[in-house]
Amino acid sequence: QVQLVESGGGLVQPGGSLRLSCAASGSTFRRMGWYRQAPGKARELIATINNRGMTRYEDFVKGRFTISGDIAKNTVVLDLNSLKPEDTAVYYCYGESIWYNEFWGQGTQVNVSS
Repeated sequence: QVQLVESGGGLVQPGGSLRLSCAASGSTFRRMGWYRQAPGKARELIATINNRGMTRYEDFVKGRFTISGDIAKNTVVLDLNSLKPEDTAVYYCYGESIWYNEFWGQGTQVNVSS
């Protein structure tokens, strides 16, 4: 059974930082990443990292978020900086196996509010 477990969400003030972590098990991954879904909006991609360490970011990240990890160890981290209220969302860990199957974690809530 494949599992992806996120941790690190919570409440933070605008301008603050959080670190989200994800640990996966049950498969071998070629790529892992993070998505988020805000209330009333579609789930959107934030960033990915592949098993060669190559990273890709969506434009809205604009240098505020950093993805890192060790795909061989099935771990991925997302550092969130300069957080804004519009970053409030459920953040989901994502994994794409070497057989191109896709898996998701249960999500971790991030609330940015003063």
